[in-house]
Amino acid sequence: MGTLDKLRPVVDDTISASARARFRTDPIGGERYSRQTSIISSAYKRHGQILERALRERLSESEYFTVWHEPEFRVSDIADRAINGRNSDIPDGGLIELPYGDPARTIQVDSFVYDSRIKSLRAYEIKRGNGHFDAGKKRSILRDVLCTQSLLRSYGSATGLDISIAEARVICYFGVRALPPPLSLVAEDLDDHFVFSVKSHVERVNQYFQEQLYMLLEGINSQTQLDFDGLCATCPIKGRPQSVH
Repeated sequence: MGTLDKLRPVVDDTISASARARFRTDPIGGERYSRQTSIISSAYKRHGQILERALRERLSESEYFTVWHEPEFRVSDIADRAINGRNSDIPDGGLIELPYGDPARTIQVDSFVYDSRIKSLRAYEIKRGNGHFDAGKKRSILRDVLCTQSLLRSYGSATGLDISIAEARVICYFGVRALPPPLSLVAEDLDDHFVFSVKSHVERVNQYFQEQLYMLLEGINSQTQLDFDGLCATCPIKGRPQSVH
């Protein structure tokens, strides 16, 4: 079963949930455009979760990879203080390695990938990467990535993994990087990074999600017509024939 086959039910459920979602009609947008805006806004957020799942599912199809995610990766106070004490512009946190365990706070790690070919353990935060982050958000992402990397070797060793490489990265799939390389990856980097075909399989999932979303929006267009009666007499579109696209 391919990546799209695994994700198709997830996409279908997501689209169905969007179709059922309640929304507030905006006085300017009216019912049709308010609903469309609500659905599209929701789709952007829900697509982030689908993208995470698609990447994990595709990577798990490699015989060399062990893939999992951790919703509560423990970050110690020592790690936070060690990272905060360094220059915020440092490109890599590889020189700091600390013991994993003490939970001063937790963060979600979207994907761990252990590659048995080279004994690497890598941790990834996965973002759509289609919008710019402000300076504060970038600092927060950098802090989490470097903290994760400082604890990663200890975390993996505690699970019995033999690790030669331990790295944390953020994947900004659509190309707007939250951090500079090498700490961030975009879609075009993934095949070479993993030495495994990734992008084309994820793109099939993205295309299916887009197709289903468009069908939902077109269904709204066909069911809801603009109400021109409330427009003022001087409005340039008053009296024009209504069209449904």
